Amino acid sequence: MANPDQQQSLNGLLKWGIENSAAAAESDSSAAPRDASKGLDSKMLAELLGGPSDADLMRASMTAIVAPISEVDLEQKMVAWDNFEQLIEQLDNANNIEALGLWAPLIQQLDNEEAEMRRMAAWCCSTAVQNNVKSQEACLAAGALPKLAKLAQEDPDKAVRKKAISALSSEVRNFQPGMDELAKHLKDCKAVDATDMDAVSEIIDKLRSEAASS
Repeated sequence: MANPDQQQSLNGLLKWGIENSAAAAESDSSAAPRDASKGLDSKMLAELLGGPSDADLMRASMTAIVAPISEVDLEQKMVAWDNFEQLIEQLDNANNIEALGLWAPLIQQLDNEEAEMRRMAAWCCSTAVQNNVKSQEACLAAGALPKLAKLAQEDPDKAVRKKAISALSSEVRNFQPGMDELAKHLKDCKAVDATDMDAVSEIIDKLRSEAASS
């Protein structure tokens, strides 16, 4: 996705973010703990990388996410995930995932052997499709639903199951094709009217209950 110069810039950015976060914590022990669920904001990233667009930042983040662990360690990947998730909170950026060809590598991470990588992939799927028909369509077309359904029912990590269920909830609400597809991958489940929030919630709540008790 990115050329060597872009990869070098990204690696430097990720290193900067981690080191400066640690330095800030050490210099002010009374400061509130950093919110680990959020990375650097888009404005700071733009300044550090010389003003790349959100699309550039999304590609750079995914490049770090899929890079070999020998090149980008797990901590750096988590920074990249945080940044990617923040970017796709914006509707236009979420819809741009398809145009940038990022759905395939995103969904591939649902199969990652590292639980934190699976969790973040499910989280980003959930963020992208929430109240967003265009991204719901793209997510379905990219084949995410069978993987998310498997994670929701079988993943050994409860945090992964929780995020997968959240992604499924966002994907099928008010989106009948998604609801119909999900029903095919759940045990003893029939498709319901995707606009019937109570009926959809019943399916999702059952998944949550099973995940919590397993």
